[in-house]
Amino acid sequence: MMQTIDLRGIQPTRAAFARLVPRPVVDVEAAVTVARRLIDDVRERGAQALAEQAEQFDGGAPASVRVPAAEIAAAVENLPAEVRAALEEAIVRVREATAAQVPPAAETRIGPGATIVQRWQPVERAGLYVPGGKAVYPSSVVMNAVPAQVAGVASVALASPPQRAFGGAVHPVILGAAGLLGIDEVYAMGGAGAIGALAWGVDDIGLEPVQVITGPGNIYVAAAKRVVRGQAGIDSEAGTTEILVIADAAADAGYVAADLVSQAEHDEAAASLLVTDSPELAARVTAELDRLAGATKHAERVRTALAGQQSAIVLVDDLPAAAAFSNAYGPEHLELQTADPDAVLAHIQNAGAIFIGPHSPVSLGDYLAGSNHVLPTGGQARFSPGLGAYSFLRPQQVIRYDRAALGEVAERIVALSTAEDLPAHGEAVTARFPH
Repeated sequence: MMQTIDLRGIQPTRAAFARLVPRPVVDVEAAVTVARRLIDDVRERGAQALAEQAEQFDGGAPASVRVPAAEIAAAVENLPAEVRAALEEAIVRVREATAAQVPPAAETRIGPGATIVQRWQPVERAGLYVPGGKAVYPSSVVMNAVPAQVAGVASVALASPPQRAFGGAVHPVILGAAGLLGIDEVYAMGGAGAIGALAWGVDDIGLEPVQVITGPGNIYVAAAKRVVRGQAGIDSEAGTTEILVIADAAADAGYVAADLVSQAEHDEAAASLLVTDSPELAARVTAELDRLAGATKHAERVRTALAGQQSAIVLVDDLPAAAAFSNAYGPEHLELQTADPDAVLAHIQNAGAIFIGPHSPVSLGDYLAGSNHVLPTGGQARFSPGLGAYSFLRPQQVIRYDRAALGEVAERIVALSTAEDLPAHGEAVTARFPH
C-alpha cells in the first residue's frame, strides 16, 4: 500500500535527505494565478462575485453572505449535547495553554534617565478562516478564535464556506462553535475569494478589512494567503495535513498504523510517513495498515492518500538518522513512538507540533490536548510556528530618554550621522542643546 524508501547507508545530512523526502506534486504558481483572479473579482464586484463563486465551487450561494445573529444563536441551542460539551472542554484547554504565550511588558534601563519598554500589542481586527471540503471543522473555530481572544483582539470576523447540504448556509456546527465563543460576525464564503474579502473588505456586506488572516485550507486558500500578504498578515500557507511518525522496534504497530490512517482520512493528498530503524516494525505496520484502511469509514480516501507519492515508510540506520530525516522534512505533526522518546526529542529541531509516547496521538492534539492544531505544512515548520496568541501580537519598543540621557550620547549620534552622510539626523539632536 505504502511505498518504501530505503535510506540505510546514506550519510544523514540535511541536504541529502532534503532531496529524498517524499512530497506531493503541487503547482503552487498555477494556484496563485487562479487565486489572484478570484480575489480581484471580489475586490471589483463584492458580494455578487462571492455569490457566483459559491455557486461554482460550493454548490450553492447563501441567502445572505453575512450570517444573521439569530441563526448563530439557534445553532448554539441546537448543538448536540455531547458536541457542545466537547467544544466547551476544548475551549477551556486551549485557552489555558494559550495564556502562557502572552509575554508581559519588559522594561530595560539602558542608563540613568534612559529606558526601553518592550510591549506586545494585539492587532485590532482579525479574520479567521474555517474550511469546509470533505469534513466539518468546529474544532478549527476553537483553534483560531481562542488565540485571538487571548491576545486581546477587539474585533474578529469568521469565514467558512456555504454548504450545499444546508441550502448554502454555513454548517450549523461551525456556527454553534462560533456562538459558544461569542463570535457574532460570521460570513458564508469560502476559498480564495473569502481570503481576499477579509483582506480588502467588502462594502456591500459591511465587511471591514482585517489586519491578520489565520486558518487552514486547500491549496487555493494557501495561494490566496500568498496573494494578500502585504495587505494583511497571515499565519502561514497551511495546506493538506501531514504526519510523520518516528518509531523503533518497541513501538506498537497498531498504534502507529491507526495514527497514519487518522491523518490520511483528511484528504487524498494527505501525507503519512513512518520513519523507522526496524524493518520488522515496518512489516507489522504495513499489515496493520492493510487491515485498518479497509475497515475505516473513508476507506477509499485513506487508501489513495497512503498510496500517494507523498506517503512512505522510510527505513534508516538509526534513530539519530530518523531525527535528521524529520528535520529535513519539517512535518506538521511529529510523533515519537520509541523506547526513549526524550532521547530522540533532543535531536528534533523542525516540527509544527511534537507528540511524545504511545498515548499522545495526533488526534489528541486535533481536539483536546490544549495545543493548537493550525500548524505549518509543506516544510514550513522548518521556519514557521503554529498558530498561537503570538500570531495576533506585535512587539513594540517604547523609548523614553530624558534630556541628560540624550546629552550623554549626542556626540556619538552626530558622529554616526556624519559617517552616513545624514547630517540632519545629528542636527535633530543638537537642536535640543543650543549653545
